[in-house]
Amino acid sequence: MRVQKNIAYYSFLIIPAATVLIFITVVIIPFIIGIGYSFFTWDGIPANPKIWNGIGNYIRIFSDARFWRSGMHTLVFTFFSVLSTNLLGLLLALVVTTNLRTRNAARAMFFAPYLIGGLLLGFIWKFVFARPFPAIGELLGLEKIFFNWLLQPASAMAALVIVNTWKMAGYIMIIYIAGLQGIPMDLLEAASVDGATGWQRFRSITVPLLMPAITVTTFMTLSNSFKIYDVNLSLTAGGPFSSTEMFAINIYNEIFTIGNYGYGQAKAIVFFVFVAVITLVQTYFNKRREVVM
Repeated sequence: MRVQKNIAYYSFLIIPAATVLIFITVVIIPFIIGIGYSFFTWDGIPANPKIWNGIGNYIRIFSDARFWRSGMHTLVFTFFSVLSTNLLGLLLALVVTTNLRTRNAARAMFFAPYLIGGLLLGFIWKFVFARPFPAIGELLGLEKIFFNWLLQPASAMAALVIVNTWKMAGYIMIIYIAGLQGIPMDLLEAASVDGATGWQRFRSITVPLLMPAITVTTFMTLSNSFKIYDVNLSLTAGGPFSSTEMFAINIYNEIFTIGNYGYGQAKAIVFFVFVAVITLVQTYFNKRREVVM
């Protein structure tokens, strides 16, 4: 018995310490090293010299039109992706928290797309847009709606939003389910007795009490949309004509395709600051709207 207590005691000491050590080794140290590299001109090859450039890489970013275009694409994608993912996730949560007989099966079905890897998911949908979509268009005479969306800039961005929404909505649904189940039913019943309609109850009671969940889901969808890479790479690879090139792909190409390691690291640092500021501001304002029970 004492041995078991000692094992549990040391486990609670060692496991958190090991987790922190792994985080420092895998995330913090490479991040600090990356900041150092951002002040050099270097192609990433160890045998080649690193030339001190100071803040030259950061100054260069301001005149990099392609980087800022990728930033605009990222903002457009993030806006529509966050909006659609949260709305669909909330709708699914409302559906599966009713007295639906198959609600457990529905939860599993809606959550399943999140379990598919981003690269595989992108390739699956790339096939869907390239083959079944045009075939449906020809069959129904709706070629203007059902065509290969990945060949046109506007429709390619819409396709990317749809695929990311389809992937993330089930995961966001789980968080909303937890939030909905934490709302006291007596409040809703009392409002119903007082004559409040379903929409009035949802707007005045459900949404305010759901704000903690909304804070979490907005933060997660916001950060996920800004950092999207795998789905973007496998579905469009930034095309057509760089119209869906996001920040992450731009930075990856700068470092590993072009070979500007130092400049790419500077872009990555700017990207990090950009995402951190936006997500912190979003969390701050959402927190202020939360209702304390």
